[in-house]
Amino acid sequence: MARVPAAGETAPSGSRPGRPQGSYRLGPGTRGRPAAARAGRRRPPLSQAAGRIRRVTTDEDLLARVADRAQAGPTALPPAVSAADLAAAETALGFALPPLLAALYREVANGGFGPEYTLLPLVGPARTVVSAYHAERSASAGEEAPFWPEGVVPVLDWGCGMYAAVDCRSESAAVLLFEPNAVGDDWAAAWFVDAGSLARWLETWVAGTGWYREDAG
Repeated sequence: MARVPAAGETAPSGSRPGRPQGSYRLGPGTRGRPAAARAGRRRPPLSQAAGRIRRVTTDEDLLARVADRAQAGPTALPPAVSAADLAAAETALGFALPPLLAALYREVANGGFGPEYTLLPLVGPARTVVSAYHAERSASAGEEAPFWPEGVVPVLDWGCGMYAAVDCRSESAAVLLFEPNAVGDDWAAAWFVDAGSLARWLETWVAGTGWYREDAG
């Protein structure tokens, strides 16, 4: 795979003002391991468990605010996915989704909310997170320098070949911008940090402070 530059390197010329400017290095992590491979882990020490409890509480508060914002949208939301749907999607992907991303689809809706063009559905008869991931991976495999990394799922189509994508291998579930329109031979230059975590990305949407609002204006 082509080299993905480290955060802080200069964005390629042609990026519009307001867009994320820090490029991204896709690092190794544990999120991308299949759910079955993680099932046998030992119970963490109490200090770690306490930290997870605080994180769960924070995520639940964020999910409640995301759900309120989503339900206030102009169209009715599709039903949330079932546990069986989630398991089938993760099996098809070959890895588990980050907990917060999984919770969005399990507790809010099967897509249809979020920034601008709204999240892709996770499952269903039309284009989904799963089908878009496999389509990009297949197209990437045909390139001399593959451009779509394993474990990075497209969650929102900005149009013109651009995606918001979640790095399922990063501990924070970083949200990336894939912008292929201004790159030359180095596909690594197409990847930028949109938000350092999925939680932060959702916070900006709930608060109405995302870069896409400035870009649209």
